[in-house]
Amino acid sequence: MNHQVFDNVLGLGCGVVVLSAVVTLWRHSLIAIIRALAVQGVALALVALTLGLHGHDRGLEVVAGLVLLAKGVVVPALITKVVRHDVASRETDPLVNVPASLVAAGVLIFLAFAASRSVTALTSNAPGRLIPFGMAAMLIGFFALATRRKAVSQIVGLLLVDNGIALVAFLATAGVPLIVELGASLDLLLITVVLRVLATQMRRRLGTVDLDGLAELHD
Repeated sequence: MNHQVFDNVLGLGCGVVVLSAVVTLWRHSLIAIIRALAVQGVALALVALTLGLHGHDRGLEVVAGLVLLAKGVVVPALITKVVRHDVASRETDPLVNVPASLVAAGVLIFLAFAASRSVTALTSNAPGRLIPFGMAAMLIGFFALATRRKAVSQIVGLLLVDNGIALVAFLATAGVPLIVELGASLDLLLITVVLRVLATQMRRRLGTVDLDGLAELHD
């Protein structure tokens, strides 16, 4: 893989990671939000695979396959099963509305690039210059966690943070050890399974997975 193709593919993958995070703030449908999360997982796997092919790193290529399977297929599929049983599978009343959320996402992306300026100034290679994309995905994930009401939306926010951290790790260190990525993927699967159990209990009692309904359980 020549340097021009490497830079272009790597930039495309990082751009899709951030764009997918923004889409999760834009869409109301939980199914659409989960699809954006799946696209982000595929883009993250593309970044890992590109780094692995360019650096002739077989271990990183295996990690890319693991990321694709876990974050691009399995985790989104499990969350989708939860949403399909929810009669109100829309994020209709977030704490911050969609236009304001999109503006906030733009501000967070700007902050990510501004805060990472000292880091990118120390590197001359393409992966290092793209680290702000990972930081932006993390910040957008934290924003989603703080402003969304649905349990599924919040778990998606947590996964956005995790994907952002993984992207920074790939770009800053040319990958993470296979055992570390395996452990992180298993953690994600555990979180998703717990979400399914909690969502099932909430649906039985309340008929919805809106976290505001927990107040009714408390009463």
